[in-house]
Amino acid sequence: MNKKLITAVLPIALAANFLTSCDTPTGQGAAAGAGAGAIIGGLAGRGPRSAAIGAAIGAATGALIGHAIQEDRASKYGPPPEGGYPLGRPAGRYGFYYSPYTGRVYDLRDVPPGGLTRDVDEGRLFRRP
Repeated sequence: MNKKLITAVLPIALAANFLTSCDTPTGQGAAAGAGAGAIIGGLAGRGPRSAAIGAAIGAATGALIGHAIQEDRASKYGPPPEGGYPLGRPAGRYGFYYSPYTGRVYDLRDVPPGGLTRDVDEGRLFRRP
């Protein structure tokens, strides 16, 4: 593989990887799209210019998809609270967490980390850590 290609694509892919910590689906989609676009563009065009063009196209596409996901979530759950959704506290057994609102224990083994769960007593949402 061409060393120039690796030198051009690797920093873009690493930068996109660090940007995945963005909190919104729009930001996460843009970062993932930029990384994938940079890799594909760099491999297809064999140069840094192609990698940059691929990153820009991927970021735009990823941001659009992320924005659609964000709008869907807002219609389902309403806007997130100012500081984000609170996290449940571990209840001592794997996959079981206390609600930050009422202290009720919830079995969240089937909920992915970061997934939302509604407290049945309060009707408010919290995240699985």
